[in-house]
Amino acid sequence: MSEFDFLSGIDEVPPTPILIAPQPVLRQVTRDVRPEDMAFIREQLPGMFSAMYKAPGIGLAAPQVGHSLRFALVDVAEEDAPREPIVLINPEIVSDSEQMAVREEGCLSLPNQYAEVVRPESIRVRYRNLAGDIIEKEASDLLATCIQHEMDHLEGILFVDHLSTIKRNMIMRRLAKEQKLKRR
Repeated sequence: MSEFDFLSGIDEVPPTPILIAPQPVLRQVTRDVRPEDMAFIREQLPGMFSAMYKAPGIGLAAPQVGHSLRFALVDVAEEDAPREPIVLINPEIVSDSEQMAVREEGCLSLPNQYAEVVRPESIRVRYRNLAGDIIEKEASDLLATCIQHEMDHLEGILFVDHLSTIKRNMIMRRLAKEQKLKRR
């Protein structure tokens, strides 16, 4: 039995609603996951993975669905390739490269908004998996970007916070306008 057996029927699982900026929980620093939180996290994962895959997205952090807990999920597998889900519990970056990479980022909490963000090209991340094991993983390219993006969410940081004030304000105004039109 794999820790991701629940993914076999994920297409039938109702997606957890994703919060849209400027929801306050998106700006909060999360608290560490404790052992007593694990049952709750396991309950949340099917809906979170469903939401991420249906969006479609490659990462989702707990604050994006209203939970101020330090965990996130990522899956950067190509659309037609087998899924490669990772759940990062209490992640921390233990090292990163001096080499930087520029990659266009978007966010499920800022729908239809994109910008180029500069981040370390590769990282080494330490986290607990669902079994409670401590994992250290090297990540580069898209996976490194995705993990850093999701870990930012755990600190109350959005990808637009890496941009100039002018670019950030432009994106946030455009998002607010689109959300207002959507509510009509």
